[in-house]
Amino acid sequence: MITDIEDYFSKGCGRCKRFDTPACSVAKWHDGVIAMRRICLDAGLTEHVKWGHPVYTHTGRNIAMIGTFQDDFRFTFMNAGLLKDLEGVLEAPGPNSATRSMVRFQSAAEVKARTPLLQAYLDEAMGYAEQGLKPPKTTLNHDAPQELTDALDADPALAEAFAALTPGRKRGYYMHIGSAKQSATRTRRIEKLRPQIFAGKGFNER
Repeated sequence: MITDIEDYFSKGCGRCKRFDTPACSVAKWHDGVIAMRRICLDAGLTEHVKWGHPVYTHTGRNIAMIGTFQDDFRFTFMNAGLLKDLEGVLEAPGPNSATRSMVRFQSAAEVKARTPLLQAYLDEAMGYAEQGLKPPKTTLNHDAPQELTDALDADPALAEAFAALTPGRKRGYYMHIGSAKQSATRTRRIEKLRPQIFAGKGFNER
């Protein structure tokens, strides 16, 4: 994955073989991605690269992330459980995500039309960050460990890859990650298994 933020906007995230080619999803949605970047920078957020994606922070807290896929591109709010979402535009990144956190786009024109809304949601999220507020824990009615649910909420690319897994592979991850007694161990297992998930494999497949 990339480590230089500018590489994302010129080459892509580095997660797949389409990196730095015209087929890269970042290249496909370039104008819309740049528009979202401008919204974040104009809001006074600090830009970083995390998980191969642009992540924007305020007072040391993650506020938003940009992600691209072949069918759409997305603006994801971190700690989205705090947002009121009065317009009802937020979607869950995947069926195993407990929190509605993203806005999906398919054109730069859509980003332009929703710029005031994104700005308002960013202002709200920045206010919560300044207050040190965190969202309450939310869970879905399945066997996914909370650490995995949190990881999927935080990384829409990971959520997309996990959602594409077969039910059997998902259950395998639930059991393997959940069998660890300590939360820190469960978190380490998730980080170690990210390449497997992105490859569409079960946790013990090679």
